[in-house]
Amino acid sequence: MDNLITKLKILAEGAKYDVSCSSSGVERKNKGKIGSSRSFGICHTWSSDGRCISLLKVLMSNNCIYDCTYCINRVSNDIKRASFSPEEIAKLTFEFYRRNYIEGLFLSSAVEKNPDYTSENICKALEILRFKYGFSGYIHVKGIPNTSKDLMNKLGFLADRLSINIELPSEKSLKLLAPQKKTKTLLLPMRDLNNKIMENRDERSRYKKAKKFLPAGQTTQMIVGASQDSDYQLLKTSQILYDKFSLKRVFYSAYIPVVENSLLPAVNTKPPLKREHRLYQADWLLRFYNFRADELLSEEIRNFDLEFDPKINWAFNNIGQFPKEINKVSYDELLRIPGIGPKSAGRIVKERKFFPLNYDNLKRIGVVLKRAKYFITCSGKYYGGIDISPELIKYKLGEMENSRQISFF
Repeated sequence: MDNLITKLKILAEGAKYDVSCSSSGVERKNKGKIGSSRSFGICHTWSSDGRCISLLKVLMSNNCIYDCTYCINRVSNDIKRASFSPEEIAKLTFEFYRRNYIEGLFLSSAVEKNPDYTSENICKALEILRFKYGFSGYIHVKGIPNTSKDLMNKLGFLADRLSINIELPSEKSLKLLAPQKKTKTLLLPMRDLNNKIMENRDERSRYKKAKKFLPAGQTTQMIVGASQDSDYQLLKTSQILYDKFSLKRVFYSAYIPVVENSLLPAVNTKPPLKREHRLYQADWLLRFYNFRADELLSEEIRNFDLEFDPKINWAFNNIGQFPKEINKVSYDELLRIPGIGPKSAGRIVKERKFFPLNYDNLKRIGVVLKRAKYFITCSGKYYGGIDISPELIKYKLGEMENSRQISFF
């Protein structure tokens, strides 16, 4: 048991840099009482209905044959190494579930020996968990690059979601920091999995007893700040992945400097967390607001302004399109107004069929007026109180933010 706990500490620590879910837990001894608050190994994700699901987040192994410069588990790094057997992973997950620590599993791995060997071990672990222990909970698996198509398909029937992390958005960056990885070997499995998901969806529509293949879809992750890639390059890559492979989600991970290397930021450099946050906001605009990457950034403007969110910055760069009349513009145009989201846009379209909306109606509907008022008119009337100028609006919004921080403290 002590050996298993030691492995868990090492392999949960190695898994924490994958941001598909958020780490949780605290270091607090239970002193013989019921429950565990160990900080290693447990993370959270959210279901489509908003429920928070606790997952065991762990590596199968950190014995990696690859030497990716940015990775803590690379072969040239001097760290403690460990590997779980398939039986150990399955038993550990099931015992955690029985004790109500977790509801599911997030399983990743370094590339041990070769991609197929690693993926075969992951498949064995999931088969034991699914068929021996009868576990039907949520399982998210990280796909191993260069794994055979048959093994990938096998994983797709065992797991609920699969992620193939491309890590870096350009061939140039991969060649520099992860020379054993190629863009083609990362994108081909994504294409194959997407095709298989579509085939399975059609099969299930015709045969009720057909097995589900990746019912929660596929995702990927990109590292922010390890390479010289711009926000535009990262977002453009995300747009391509959404368009071509119908990914459920692209995750962005601010690079945490943990090793000294001339190709990487210095160890004492702070992680670009604000930049990561802006990319998540922009990604939301791609998925839910019908924006395109080329609208938010360009070859001339390659990185986001960290002071204001991407939607307001888009409005500043396209100020000639404002103000928009709230009672006339289409649903898609409403989505482009700062302070208006999909729900409030839908309510506006629904209610203005019966009567013209005024400023007070918008507050009731849920529009964030402290932002929206500078970009709209209601029945021809403008409520911004200043000229529609990016400089003046930036000043007013910054003034409100400073006032909020002062009152908070």
